[in-house]
Amino acid sequence: MVKFAVICASNMNRSMEAHYQLKKQGYNIESYGTGSAVRLPGPTATQPKIFHFGTAYNKIYDELKTQDKALYTRNGLLMMLDRNRDVKMAPQRFHDEPRFFDVIFTCEERVFDAVCEELLNRAGINSKPVHVINVDIEDNHREATLGAKTIVELAWQIEASKDIERDMDRIIEDVQNKVSHKLLYTVAFY
Repeated sequence: MVKFAVICASNMNRSMEAHYQLKKQGYNIESYGTGSAVRLPGPTATQPKIFHFGTAYNKIYDELKTQDKALYTRNGLLMMLDRNRDVKMAPQRFHDEPRFFDVIFTCEERVFDAVCEELLNRAGINSKPVHVINVDIEDNHREATLGAKTIVELAWQIEASKDIERDMDRIIEDVQNKVSHKLLYTVAFY
């Protein structure tokens, strides 16, 4: 079974929607963020809500609900956190994860760059390849759902492959021809 990871900046919206969809279909999936902290929209654009990675989704949910239930219901954060806490305990940071994955999906180009840089910093001492695929997904609830469908299509084709190394370029091209999301792809090493 292919070991997948999906990564966005805060491990809240895009990566968690894809994690949720892949988990529901039985894939071996984990999710992470690459930011220095978990950032969520606050009462204004200049007042984001910031949490440490590892803060339980339940705790974040309760805090936002207590602070302004109407606002965080209206902007969809409580619904998103409700989904997240059904998937896993807390947002995790990729840079702190020692496990190896066969395929890593990222959800925007700067996250793709951060993941590739982190893998490069690990120096590839194990010479274990990892396929890194970026699916460019705008950070809103609707696009997260659509992007997750693209990631599920990629995962399905990758899982069905008898030789990922040989088939990956064809899989990327096939999916790119079916979806509107821009895809980037590289091979890195652990």
